[in-house]
Amino acid sequence: MTGRQHQLIRRPSTSASARTPAPSPAFLRPARLTLCGVAIALLGGCSLMPGKKTAAETDEPPPGDRVLSAGEAAQAAEANARKPEGQRKREAFTLDVRAPDKIRDYLNLHLELQRYRQLDDLNGQELSRLLGAAEGNARDLLGTLGYFAPRISVELRETPEGKRAPREVIVAVDPGAQTHIDGVDINFAGDITQNPAAARQRREVTESWGLREGQPFTQDAWDGSKTAGLRRITAQRYPTASVSASRADVNADTDKAKLAVTYDSGPAYRFGPIQVRGAERYPPEIAQRMALLPIGGEYDQAKLLAAQQRLAATGYYDSVFLTLDTDAGTPEAAPVVAQVRDARFQKVVFGVGVSTDSGPRLSIDHIHNQLPLIGWRAVSRLSIDQKTKLLSSEQSSLPDEDLWRWVTSERLQREITGDYQVNSGRLRGGRAKSTDHIDRGYFLQYDYATTTTSGVDAPPSAAAFSLPWNWTGRYFDNPTAPTRGWGVSVEAGPGMTLLGDRAPFFRTYARSLGFVPFGTVQADGGGEARRGRLQLRAEAGAVNVRDSAQVPATLLFLTGGDATVRGYSYRQIGARTVGDQIFAGNYMAVGSVEWQRPIVWNGEMTEFESALFVDAGAVADEVRDMRAKVGVGAGVRWRSPVGPLQADVAYGVDPGKIRLHLRLGFTF
Repeated sequence: MTGRQHQLIRRPSTSASARTPAPSPAFLRPARLTLCGVAIALLGGCSLMPGKKTAAETDEPPPGDRVLSAGEAAQAAEANARKPEGQRKREAFTLDVRAPDKIRDYLNLHLELQRYRQLDDLNGQELSRLLGAAEGNARDLLGTLGYFAPRISVELRETPEGKRAPREVIVAVDPGAQTHIDGVDINFAGDITQNPAAARQRREVTESWGLREGQPFTQDAWDGSKTAGLRRITAQRYPTASVSASRADVNADTDKAKLAVTYDSGPAYRFGPIQVRGAERYPPEIAQRMALLPIGGEYDQAKLLAAQQRLAATGYYDSVFLTLDTDAGTPEAAPVVAQVRDARFQKVVFGVGVSTDSGPRLSIDHIHNQLPLIGWRAVSRLSIDQKTKLLSSEQSSLPDEDLWRWVTSERLQREITGDYQVNSGRLRGGRAKSTDHIDRGYFLQYDYATTTTSGVDAPPSAAAFSLPWNWTGRYFDNPTAPTRGWGVSVEAGPGMTLLGDRAPFFRTYARSLGFVPFGTVQADGGGEARRGRLQLRAEAGAVNVRDSAQVPATLLFLTGGDATVRGYSYRQIGARTVGDQIFAGNYMAVGSVEWQRPIVWNGEMTEFESALFVDAGAVADEVRDMRAKVGVGAGVRWRSPVGPLQADVAYGVDPGKIRLHLRLGFTF
């Protein structure tokens, strides 16, 4: 045999014990089947009387109507039964499935007999012909649940006085023992068998296989396990991989099933040049440079998706769709087709939002993709919430061939810093570069900050020049909803205060986030297993300067809130002085450990996860004065279509209060 092979082999019982299916009623016995009976078994039917065929015989709907699916018919019958007695439509027959609850519900939903309950012209002879296929249909359905030696009887009763129907069909089922997995043989063919770089892929397919020895066999779990394995192969190097053969060998004597599957990887693909289609306003170099796809690198579905999201986020395109052209005949350099639709030169975006940190928020963004004369892109924003009022603008050039671009920005801000309201401004100019995993830049920056609250303890006005350098590395498995990997960000640079006692300073800020696998969760019905994990987060900052220097408050540190130390309000943790007023401090440290675990509900894997966490943070003007503020709690994570949503309830140990924290999306 050539081509793909997918087999389900049932080895019937060799004993005459209770495994043998119960005898069928006389009208179901094969010995009684005639030429017409052959058609009966195929649900086609043939007329015993001349004349027009009925809907049951032709398997066609009545004029102006259609035959419902089994599930739709079952729902229609339930809806009809709930109507007041005088409004119920009389059915051709009622169906009574007698089986264990889970099996009864499944058969009620999928038995083909359900399709014909609403046919008004169905007579007894036609119903008998339909019953000829009922046992086989039920047996096939039970097989998908892992029951391959059931006892099934089908009985037709006349109920002329019945309120719902003149006949009743009883399907009695003794499912017998459920089949369990006795062994799994996973094989590979194609380039994946000889490519050393693909050894990890083969191991991941084998180790993450969902339907393991000893688990019950179901068709859904079998199909799901094969599909999950194929997705792991097509996600990297092998976009044209397929299941070339699969086999489930079921032994009805032992209620055991041996599974075998072969994955054919096909050739390994590498990224070729990007071909931009649909661009009208902007040059193709924008997509080719800003996609950051490694030409000549191994195909990776995650990288292709990240490039697509990166281009969509540039603002130059209203839509972006990247595909690998596997039909080009050049796996070693397969073209990447970028189908784009250009955005307008200018647009205004209005936004509303809410967070537990800063309450409701209103924002207005103005975007100009080609400024007159210089051709740079400008993004300006006005944002207002309970804690912060912000007006900002950033201008950036197109990246050159080395991906470096010029950047300038301006910002005016009024925010609550500690217990004080601070007006601040910033001017910045420099160079920046973004690659596949790394962002970096260096700038000349001017900051000033003034406190609007009067009082002897209020922070003094301050201004400073600085030369910050920043570097951010992101190595996550998913840029929008990671479950593995790590990220590190560092910003450091010297500066000089400009007001009061002028003094040099050096500011350093760093943060990190990592995921460590911790435990595995398997749904009761099999399928792909998911890993739990520990999320480890750390953050630290320092401004080294002499005590008499006046550093802008926006360069100092506060912490607390949804993304830092839960159990505390936004930026509630800081250095404290006389009167217990909260001040930003010169030093900060934050740490968090969170256990995330997939949630199984009613035996099925869900898109929700549980979380338990401990956060701690401290801010002070001197390292020796730092005292940790601790928050503990639990929460739920939902992998929503628009990004991960987290809802946490946290207890702040220091204030002794419980707080709710909500957050949508992932950024690092």
